[in-house]
Amino acid sequence: MIRIALLSLALAGMAGGVAAQSSSDKSAQDLPPGVYMGGKDLADARAGTYSIDPDHSAVLARVAHIGYSWSVFRFDRVSGKLGWDPAAPEKSTLSVAVVVESITSSVKGFASELAGDNYLKAAKFPEATFVSTAFRKGDATHGLVDGNLTLIGITKPVTFEVELVGAGKGWADMPRLGVHAVARIVPTDFGLPALFGKTIEIVVDTEFQRTP
Repeated sequence: MIRIALLSLALAGMAGGVAAQSSSDKSAQDLPPGVYMGGKDLADARAGTYSIDPDHSAVLARVAHIGYSWSVFRFDRVSGKLGWDPAAPEKSTLSVAVVVESITSSVKGFASELAGDNYLKAAKFPEATFVSTAFRKGDATHGLVDGNLTLIGITKPVTFEVELVGAGKGWADMPRLGVHAVARIVPTDFGLPALFGKTIEIVVDTEFQRTP
């Protein structure tokens, strides 16, 4: 009896494993025709010129809140171009522009204050830009992108730590490449008050789609 019970449990576990695997496999099959899931192979994003997909992008700034916590601000309008060749990632190029006045805050009225003349001066410097100077490959899914960040009219070198989230065929015959990137800047380097702490963390989650 005990042997039969153990055998039944083992068979049930195997069946559950098969069911779970089938459910996982089915996720790709549930996509509309011509739409493909991304994977972790950079080579799946074919060489070419890519544009940031603004509908699937977020630029966040994590700023120290007078020593108590991190305040998170989002910039809603971003654009950019990526020159990409998976066979030679080190030859890639990247340029990104963020509309400064698109900053948002959960504190009522604070976003417009931040965009104003006391802080980001959006009227005089409407965009913050990043232009790459070097791509440095790490392992299969990680690397560094060096470049120049221009904010409030001041340009400083900045390095983003980049992680591949997914690459693939995308849809509409436009391959896609998605990344998570993090950089840290010193607020006073860009003329911002020391009140903002020793570092501001810039977090970017974005998808690029290849232009036809």
